[in-house]
Amino acid sequence: MGMTGLYFDKDHQASDEENRAVINRALDLGVTLLDTADIYGPFTNEEQVGRAIKGKRDQYTIATKFGHVVTKAGEVLVDGSRKHVREAVEGSLKRLGIDTIDLYYLHRVDPKTPITETVAEMKALVEEGKVRYLGLSEVSPEDLRKAHAVHPITAVQLEWSLWTRDVEKDLVPVCRELGIGIVAYSPLGKGFLAGKYQSPNDLHEGDRRKEAPRFAKEAFDQNLKLVANVKELAAKKGVTPGQLALAWVHHQGDDVFPLPGTKRLKYLEENIAAFHIKLSPDELQALEDAVPEHEVIGKRYNETQLKRSYQYYAKNEA
Repeated sequence: MGMTGLYFDKDHQASDEENRAVINRALDLGVTLLDTADIYGPFTNEEQVGRAIKGKRDQYTIATKFGHVVTKAGEVLVDGSRKHVREAVEGSLKRLGIDTIDLYYLHRVDPKTPITETVAEMKALVEEGKVRYLGLSEVSPEDLRKAHAVHPITAVQLEWSLWTRDVEKDLVPVCRELGIGIVAYSPLGKGFLAGKYQSPNDLHEGDRRKEAPRFAKEAFDQNLKLVANVKELAAKKGVTPGQLALAWVHHQGDDVFPLPGTKRLKYLEENIAAFHIKLSPDELQALEDAVPEHEVIGKRYNETQLKRSYQYYAKNEA
């Protein structure tokens, strides 16, 4: 996602060549899963991935997501209709330059279309060989059960990190009950837990994180205190704060697959090294004590974005 400008950095706009170098280096280091979406760009991220994997497609597991639609006015809507499922998959296949998508996610649930209807059409894509496995993102526990009854869901993408842990109460247990893989996005708290940012001013204009309540000035300053705790523990461990935060997610279970995004080789290699960090039960507890959930200030999304989150769907189901 970051390769396509959603995390804007005026000092470093990665070129297509740099992005391809990161993807290729990831493969050299044993990383084979590439996760993208048609909304990233929109569309340009899938095209970048397509160019990077050309000639070696079989070495990668390609995951992409659909469901977001940008209107002419720039408004982001959600469309899970059967018609859009068809339109979206054909577009993604073309941009990626592949015949089959390994893992195809519904990016957000469409409140206007029953989840069973959307997944039924996704199931047809599997039967036709356009898609191998199905996934859902930001889905409520109830919708997940309904979807899984239509066709086995292989993976659920959800936000999970040291400072975003609400999924542990309801969504993660259902995934484990049903035997569904857990793909944790934003495992570094959208970069905040890496300790690089000291002020909202460190985020350039155009950076989508500026829209998030946790990155607003008052919340930012309070949340920095939690990052300071992570930095202290990381220094004792001899690793970076980002590596320690990422290692914590890795330790949540063998069924958990973090998605740390980056457009820089340096951070790619740091992130991969975090997989090999071993944490004792005491170290895990110390990390959780360092970032108490009740002390995290601000919601993870603004009100508009929260209406497309799993908490919103679950609340309305209740």
